Amino acid sequence: MESREVVVIGSGPAALRAAIACSDAGVVPLMIDELGVGSGSGSPPVAGLAASIDELNSQSHMDDTLAAGGEFCNESVVSRTCNEGVSTLAELERWGLALRRREGGLPHAAPAPGHQVPRLTGCGDSTSREVTRILEEQAIKRGIQRNSDYLPLSIVSDNNQVRGLVTLNISTGEIEPFQTKAVILATEGHQGLWSNPSEGSGTGSALALSAGIELRGMGKTPRHPLTIRDCGIHIPIDVLGSGGRIRRENGDDIGPEEALEGETCVLDLRGMDPEAKSWFSQTSSRIRDRLGLDITRDVVPLSPGVAYTTGGAPCDNEGRVIFQEQNTGDSSTSLWHTGLYAAGRSANTGMHGEYPLPGNILLDDLVSGKAAGVHAASWAPANHFGGSDQIDQAVQDVSNIITSIREGEGMTVANFASKLSSAISIGSSSKDAALAEINNIKDSGIRLTDTSKVMNTEMVEALRLHGLASVAESIVISG
Repeated sequence: MESREVVVIGSGPAALRAAIACSDAGVVPLMIDELGVGSGSGSPPVAGLAASIDELNSQSHMDDTLAAGGEFCNESVVSRTCNEGVSTLAELERWGLALRRREGGLPHAAPAPGHQVPRLTGCGDSTSREVTRILEEQAIKRGIQRNSDYLPLSIVSDNNQVRGLVTLNISTGEIEPFQTKAVILATEGHQGLWSNPSEGSGTGSALALSAGIELRGMGKTPRHPLTIRDCGIHIPIDVLGSGGRIRRENGDDIGPEEALEGETCVLDLRGMDPEAKSWFSQTSSRIRDRLGLDITRDVVPLSPGVAYTTGGAPCDNEGRVIFQEQNTGDSSTSLWHTGLYAAGRSANTGMHGEYPLPGNILLDDLVSGKAAGVHAASWAPANHFGGSDQIDQAVQDVSNIITSIREGEGMTVANFASKLSSAISIGSSSKDAALAEINNIKDSGIRLTDTSKVMNTEMVEALRLHGLASVAESIVISG
């Protein structure tokens, strides 16, 4: 059994930034993800990165974030994250990120809903992809080992302290455990519940649940206003700062708020700034290829959808996952699930609250990932490995789950996913009915058409759905 001081789970910006920070602080981590190099760049390009480029400080950015997020925001987290916006952008630029620029050479800053001043910047509709590429280059330069095609299945803990991780080697079909002192959860969110599990299987949240962590923020599922109806394409909100407009079908302009409230509307990109068109060429190509529409002539029908999620494992400023809070007079004390960290979409950091401000999702990925990596690197070397017996038991438990799926007589993978998505929809009107439906789905189990061990992608999908069902239950309970 391999032993590593720190294991980072995920493939996107939060995971990569955590691994880089950990390495720079003196501990080279092991990255584990189920997809592979470049996979993190496939996440929906919903917005660029928010930074106070043209401001003396980040106070206004903080105020806007708190106004959008409401009482569910953590003011200290918001202050720290907004304050690191410019330095985070500068760091990415030093590492080679080619930013969209304006006359004079400064990074382009676009207006966006909820921001009092223009501060949305990036690489047009390629921001997520380019940031991921830059971070992957930095991880490679640091010699960070990356185990791709490994599906994390369970975190092993002993008395609320991380001891290891159990994974499935997708290539061989073998269960492979890892002994570790610290685990950083930094996967994609669970937005796949509303579309396709491959678009966000909530692996980080499912793993936190396996460690006995009660998830937070699950009842708040933000929708993206620029989702194309019946297609699932998410257009970056940056287009609204480059000449794009949301309109009613009669031509009147409306804002994202009206779109989110169910107003029948379209996205009009015909008046997009000429200089901006090259920065949103992928958006143009995707719309043309999927819908046969030319954005220079046609308007695009919208239907708000779930493109990202913000709930997950509750954590503090250092990324440490907390499992209990004790109120003592005017203050509260949080207990750390020792060795367990969360960042980005796997975490409930307190940054976003009711609704995330455009550009804050990516910023939070990078800032929270860095914080978790730095702390894990300082904490892990001074502690000891342990929990061999618990790891052996966890391997047996996971083996039993895989056997039950392989020999099960339940629903097909596609049917299971469809029913799970329907159950989440029921939850908005009847919590009891949704919980009953989710329990029925879980009891029914999953039936495979392919029972082989090697590269069994159907088994991988079934295991993702197994974890996603627990996440769905947490969402309904929180709602």
